[in-house]
Amino acid sequence: VQLQASGGGLVQAGGSLRVSCAASGRTFCIYRVGWYRQAPGKEREFVAAVSWRDISVTYYADSMKGRFTISRDSAKNTVYLQMNNLKPEDTAVYYCAAGLSSADYTYWGQGTQVTVSS
Repeated sequence: VQLQASGGGLVQAGGSLRVSCAASGRTFCIYRVGWYRQAPGKEREFVAAVSWRDISVTYYADSMKGRFTISRDSAKNTVYLQMNNLKPEDTAVYYCAAGLSSADYTYWGQGTQVTVSS
């Protein structure tokens, strides 16, 4: 499984941005796809995840609920993370990851930078 993240950029506080994660290869093996982020000097943290087989099953970090929405386009094998009302503290490299089970994430994309200016 290969993952290609894209869509990051610079946005002002209060703005919106959508990042994408395109999956290719043995996508039929995927159990779920998640987004993580890592800010400079901080540990990587979970953002959101979606079931690969049932797009209605989603998970969010508590701090992201209400502002971030994860979705999947089955035809394009692409997972999106819509981010609204962005804050400077949302500045980070956003990574998408694919897990073959509920245990962990096996495959990781290269990350896309999101910068929110105040």
